Amino acid sequence: MTLAIPLTGDAVSPQAHRLLAAVRELVELSRGTVTVESAPLPSEAEPEPVPSGPEVRLLTGSRQVLLEGEPVSLTRLEFDLLLYLAERPRRVFSRAQLLAGVWGYERAGERTVDVHVRRLRLKLGASVPAVTTVYGVGYRLADDARITIMPHD
Repeated sequence: MTLAIPLTGDAVSPQAHRLLAAVRELVELSRGTVTVESAPLPSEAEPEPVPSGPEVRLLTGSRQVLLEGEPVSLTRLEFDLLLYLAERPRRVFSRAQLLAGVWGYERAGERTVDVHVRRLRLKLGASVPAVTTVYGVGYRLADDARITIMPHD
């Protein structure tokens, strides 16, 4: 198993501390080995994924969604969900976090999020990578999503 723990500055997150403690325990029980490698320099690192597929524009002033210039009819919550994820790329959100952030409450069933994600995917079409499922955790904006937020349309 290979684990990558990104370190920024001198700080290590609480999750990284827990992970390191678990790895130490495995090593102490003679069930694993630890090899430390330095991260590649930025020039050696793999390039960031380049967005591909059709472009989606979120016109926040008029609350419209354009897919390759053509309007897509979304409900209020579908628009809010897509905007919420687009404003926070590369972050994974649990269903409870999305209920609180998009719906504004946590009392609804978490499957409500699943239904809205499914409908959003259907309306945007299979060629538009917009929402990625992170199994066992929740959802996030797809790395290769081409979504542009237009605050003043």
